This record gives sequence, structure tokens and C-alpha cells, in this order.
Amino acid sequence: MSSIDYSQKIPNNVNLSDDRTLQRALESWQPNFINWWDDVGPEGSTNFDVYLRTAVSVDPNGWAQFGHVKMRDYRWGIFLNPGDAERKIHFGDHLGEKAWQDVPGEHRANLRRIIVTQGDTEPASVEQQRHLGLTCPSQYDLRNLFQVNVEEGRHLWAMVYLLHKHFGRDGREEAEALLQRQSGDQDNPRILGAFNEKTPDWLAFFMFTYFTDRDGKFQLSALAESAFDPLARTTKFMLTEEAHHMFVGESGVSRVIQRTAQLMNELKTDDPQKIRAAGAIDLGTIQRYLNFHYSVTIDLFGADQSSNAAIFYSSGLKGRYEEGKRDDDHLLKGQTYKVLEVQNGQLVEKEVPMLNALNEVLRDDFIKDSVAGVGRWNKVLEKAGIPTRLTVPHKAFNRQIGALAGIRMSPEGRIVNDAEWAAKKDEWLPSPEDFAFVASLMGRVVEPGQFANWIAPPVMGINRQPVDYEYVRFN
Repeated sequence: MSSIDYSQKIPNNVNLSDDRTLQRALESWQPNFINWWDDVGPEGSTNFDVYLRTAVSVDPNGWAQFGHVKMRDYRWGIFLNPGDAERKIHFGDHLGEKAWQDVPGEHRANLRRIIVTQGDTEPASVEQQRHLGLTCPSQYDLRNLFQVNVEEGRHLWAMVYLLHKHFGRDGREEAEALLQRQSGDQDNPRILGAFNEKTPDWLAFFMFTYFTDRDGKFQLSALAESAFDPLARTTKFMLTEEAHHMFVGESGVSRVIQRTAQLMNELKTDDPQKIRAAGAIDLGTIQRYLNFHYSVTIDLFGADQSSNAAIFYSSGLKGRYEEGKRDDDHLLKGQTYKVLEVQNGQLVEKEVPMLNALNEVLRDDFIKDSVAGVGRWNKVLEKAGIPTRLTVPHKAFNRQIGALAGIRMSPEGRIVNDAEWAAKKDEWLPSPEDFAFVASLMGRVVEPGQFANWIAPPVMGINRQPVDYEYVRFN
């Protein structure tokens, strides 16, 4: 079933009305979700009519419609990719068996943990971004922020549906807890560290949607391989929406770089203070933001060696990125992979069983993808005739998870002592002064077609609309 039934209180393509018990449970969760949105969703936006994309089918050929809608009234719902009755498990110990439609008892705890951890990231990012609308650089960017927010809200619904349908009372309790934890809360924080960090400004938002939503792409892609078919079908559809979030990040940073390069050429200088005085973000600050968001995000993949990762793979719960395109036995027993560790003050590569290194495999896939995007940002500098290039820091830089946690490492990959780290930290990571400067640029620009001085306009508008279209009606 690919079309979505919008006549129901909870839009869905899973025949929800056929399961009255589940429907009632989700309809009782719905007011709590709306209360959460009102409390910690986008600040001051209740009456705005926003030009939003809404899914109308899960068919990749034209699955969305656009129109002005109040975010509170957005048709959040439950959308799964079409099922395949003949789908087989294609990795792990159950290779070749039929995919599961229900949760096997022996995998119940691990599957619930996977779904809860993924589900927890979705409302967290809305909470992290709730104040950004007050400092938007344009109406176009404000609309993109709100589109990201409502889609993260729908991704939460996707995970809550799985919890309610497949995990009984435990699932219902976990679904409630997803609305009780809060990003950055001292007593009840979100599960993963990156989702408790502040997103204080729009450069941070663009870096977050480029790097951290890219982590989402790789995690969801690995779950889209799952032997548990409802999870695989759910995450496949989520990936369609995740692509827009990464576009917002990549194009946003690109436009910041474009404006900075333009001013560097106009002023004929690469002096950071002169660029700042002209109201743009200097390339050094952009690099430090990149270093921070990249290093925080690669920690999200977990420890470089993990028995849980091995169990998830062998059990068929979570595959690799693009598992079906890999040319091996999809069992991985006896295969090895290289990970980094420190021995006698030096970084060394160590061969470990690949099953235990699957977090590192996924992290390396993410790194390759991230580096390609940074290369596209450098093309903006190259086109402008600016010789500076942005770089991705070393994998061991600023790590807090795994064997590399706490290693004092320069962005270039040189081990440094505590004194050098203390002396150079503000050259490598955003300093309080950097945050204060970027915050000072964050005025609110909402006239259609107008843009803050520190960012270039996009090449084109949303859904073939002009750049100066009224994307948000403030009422």
C-alpha cells in the first residue's frame, strides 16, 4: 500500500484502522506529542503558515505536495515503504531465511534498544533548534528549518508506531519516555551526547544538518537492511526525508562560504578581523565549527570495537551501509578490519575481527561521504580564486568515545601534550569568542527575498518557487 490515508486522525499507509487497540493507543499518545511540540518545538511559531512539503504517498515518483500549513496542524503520521512478501534476510546468521514481520523473542530487547535510541534523536534535534527561528537569516532559511523540524517530528512518530505495535507495555512506556527526556537536561538528558549539545546559531545548524543528519543517513541505511521488516520499511521511507536535511546543511554552509569569499575578494584581504568587521564569518571560524561538528558526529557511531555491533549484525538486526552491494559472504566470520589505537604514545593500526569493528566500518563510510561534501565546499573557494581550503580533521581528533577517547590530537593527526592542547585548542575548536561573534551576526531577516549580510542567497527557491516567495506567513 503506497498511498497515504489522510482521512484518519493519524495519517498512515499501514491500515491502522484495522487494529483498533493500536489506533486508540496512538491516539492517546498524540495529545502528549502536541503538548511536547508546544512546549519545546519552534519558539513563537504557533500561528505561522509555513510552505511545507507533506508526503502523500511513499512512491518515489512524486510523493510530496507543497502548501502553507500551520506546523501544529502538520499531518504527522506513519508511513512505511511497500512490503515485499518474499523478502529474504540477506546477511548474518539468518541469511536466506524469510524476513520477520514480528519481533523474535530472543531479539526483543536489542531491537527495542535500537528503535528507542534512533527515536530519541528525532525530538532531540527539534529541541536543540527551537530558538533558531528567532534569528533566521531569511524567510527561505526559516522555512527550511521548519521543514526539518516537522520531519524530525514525523520520524519520532515512525519509531513510536513500532514501539506501540510490536513491544506491548514496554513499548508504550518507552514511547512516553521519548517525550520526557529533553536535550541538555541535567536530570533527564537525551541518550546520545551530540543530541545534548546546544545549536546556538545558524552556522551550527548548517553544520549539524550536514554532519549529524548524515550520521542519520548511515544509521538509517544500516537499519533499512534489518531482518525485522517493519523497521526496514520504516527507515527506508525516513531516508527520503533525511536527504532534504543534508541538503539544507550542505547548501547552507556553501552559501556562507560563498558570501565570505565574495567579501574577501571585494576587500582584497584574508585577514579574519577585517572579514568579521565587514559582517561575514571568516574561514578560520568556519573551519573550527567544521572540526567540532565532525568530531562530535563521528563519536555517534560508537566504540571502534563493539560486541553489540557484532551481535546486531549476526542476529540480522542491523546491516552495513549498502549491504546488498558488498561483494563478500555477508557473514564476516574470520574477516578482519583495521582500527586505530594508541601504543607507546603513537597511533597504530590494529587488525581486529570485522564483526567487532562494524561501528568503525560505518564510521569510515560516513567519513568518505563527508569528505566528498567538504570537497564541494572547496570548489566554491576555488571558483572564487581563494587559495584556502577547508579540511576534515583526523579521525582521532577531539574524540570522546572508544579507544581514541581523550587522546590529545591535532586536527592534522599529531599527538600533542596537554600544554600544547591547552595553548592551541581555540585555534582548533570554536572558542567562546567565536560563538559570541557568530551570535552577534544573528539578526532576524524575514522580508521575502532579503538575506542577512553573512550568507549568499540560494540559486533557486523551493519547489520551483522564486527565491523571494512568501515561504512563511506570519499572520
